[in-house]
Amino acid sequence: MAGKTFQASHRHARLSPYKARPVVDLVRGKNVNDAIKMLEFQPRRAAPLVRRVIQSALANASQDLEVKLNRLVVADCRVDGGPLLGGRPRFMARAMGRAFAIRKRTCHILVTLVEGQEPAAKAKKSKKAPAEAGAPPPPAATSAGKKE
Repeated sequence: MAGKTFQASHRHARLSPYKARPVVDLVRGKNVNDAIKMLEFQPRRAAPLVRRVIQSALANASQDLEVKLNRLVVADCRVDGGPLLGGRPRFMARAMGRAFAIRKRTCHILVTLVEGQEPAAKAKKSKKAPAEAGAPPPPAATSAGKKE
């Protein structure tokens, strides 16, 4: 990682790490602005939590006057398991008269931003190059269900 790094975390989030990891995988490696926009419209329960942690890391970066905020990239975004919540012990009935404790999982969401390259304006996509002369032609369409 090159450049300065800025971190933020949300510890003991009342959410299972298993449910938070797919949301974190969406934004890893993305520009900060794109990541925040993407999370704004995600229906997953972890999306607002991850978005707030990214915004917190962005606020930490804004304290440094030398950093261009548009160049920040989500370099590392991690979800680790936290402690199980205890409280009053409650149990769930299981097979053959057994009782298992209800496990209330928590997680720690950690985000690291690093200065990267400024996002370029979206360029028009160029059309694919024509097929080379030696390349075989695409397969012809056949009618389905026809036996020969």
